[in-house]
Amino acid sequence: MSPRFGNLAEGEAPAEGAESFATLLEQGGVVVQRIASHRAASPDGFWYDQPGTEFVLLARGTGTLGFADGTRRAMATGDWAVLPAGCRHRVEATGADALWLAVHLPSG
Repeated sequence: MSPRFGNLAEGEAPAEGAESFATLLEQGGVVVQRIASHRAASPDGFWYDQPGTEFVLLARGTGTLGFADGTRRAMATGDWAVLPAGCRHRVEATGADALWLAVHLPSG
């Protein structure tokens, strides 16, 4: 495999209220995604409930994560979180130019 290069800031810009997802790498059960958000929020009643642990870094902008236990976490540029497998969470809100890097680990 030859080296690949890119820039996290380059990619599809979502419409207002939406997010765009791009897989940057998928290997050995690990998935690395670029997620761009423009004033986006998860739909009412929707929860991410993933089988593997997720590492998420907010590379630009602001966002708020909500959790099934009612807690919320405001995030700003440079903040990161480790979301264990089965941690029900959702995007409560993002700023106009939020840019995330998400690393999904395999379940197990």
